[in-house]
Amino acid sequence: MRTILITGPGGSGRTTVAAATALRAAGDGIRTLVLSADRTDTLGTMLGATTGPTPTRITPNLTAWRPDATAGFRDDLARFQDRASHVLNLLGASRLDPEEVTPLPGAEELTLLRALRDAALSERHELLVVDLPPTQQALALLSLPEELRRYLRRLLPAERQAAAGLRPVLGRLAGVPMPSEWLYETAARWDTELGAVEAVLADREAVVRLVAEPGPAGTDDVRSASLALALRGLRPDALIANRVVPEEWPAGFVAQQRKALEEWQESYDVHAVPHLGHDPRGTDDLTALAVPEVNDTTSTVEWPVTDHLAEDGVLVWHLPLPGAIRDELDLIRRGDELLVSAGQFRRIVPLPSALRRCTVAGAALREGELRIRFAPDPDLWPRTP
Repeated sequence: MRTILITGPGGSGRTTVAAATALRAAGDGIRTLVLSADRTDTLGTMLGATTGPTPTRITPNLTAWRPDATAGFRDDLARFQDRASHVLNLLGASRLDPEEVTPLPGAEELTLLRALRDAALSERHELLVVDLPPTQQALALLSLPEELRRYLRRLLPAERQAAAGLRPVLGRLAGVPMPSEWLYETAARWDTELGAVEAVLADREAVVRLVAEPGPAGTDDVRSASLALALRGLRPDALIANRVVPEEWPAGFVAQQRKALEEWQESYDVHAVPHLGHDPRGTDDLTALAVPEVNDTTSTVEWPVTDHLAEDGVLVWHLPLPGAIRDELDLIRRGDELLVSAGQFRRIVPLPSALRRCTVAGAALREGELRIRFAPDPDLWPRTP
């Protein structure tokens, strides 16, 4: 199933664009599911129907779903308390009543990721349109599966499960219960679930679309979002310039929008969506919005390694980072991983196999591309006869 991820700054109209995109695809005969994480039913207001934790049929080919983070969090808490009852008893902790629980920060993001995974694994739809949170939250959401899997593997590495038979003995020696098998089973299940979400986000058929209103604030947000996406090996499939005003509007406002559009067109596939003169509401207004159709483009970007051994004695790793500033870049090598920081964004990435036998020999930012030079380590690099 193809996935379109839509985000943009708060107030840019990303939910409206997501609803219009889903409605257009459904009108083209594509079985479509539109998924939103908004607490308020903005999606339902756009589509003229109430949406919630139960998927709602809008048209024969369009279904809308807004999962409930509170219910999901309560269910997870109840299952955790059941499995960890002996630990809670040891600590003298009282069990929480699910009815008194409110979701912790991050519960909505995890609920959306789980729903995204479930929807992607379903065979009932051909297209999934995801109304992501505002840009900064969406960027954190996209990185969450990879980061959580990394933390899980550090805290509960799989090789520790080989010592399962020793845990009762160690528990008696230590005088306290050792981690039970359920803990490792839970960690393995979480790793599998997060891996499924990560696969959906990394799928070459999944695309990211940015929505922004032309202007200084929108330009800053687009620049920041593009850099963060590039750090994850992604680029926008399309930049949707929303609420583009007609020429007869005040000249200063029109000029400001035109300046932003001209700048965007130099780097992005820009789709201008004209201002309707009122806030869109209902399927008639959504149909009138000129959102781009579903196509076969991709948002993934390759990070190639080029061989310069014969010329310079190095391998060069190319990381496209449009909008990056030289003074805000930082690189740290940790074993077989590289921590890349670009401004406020960072990512820990595994090194390609060939580069693991090398040392970092330098880096340079040229034309929006970070080029990292690696010199073969004589102690690890295969020797030629």
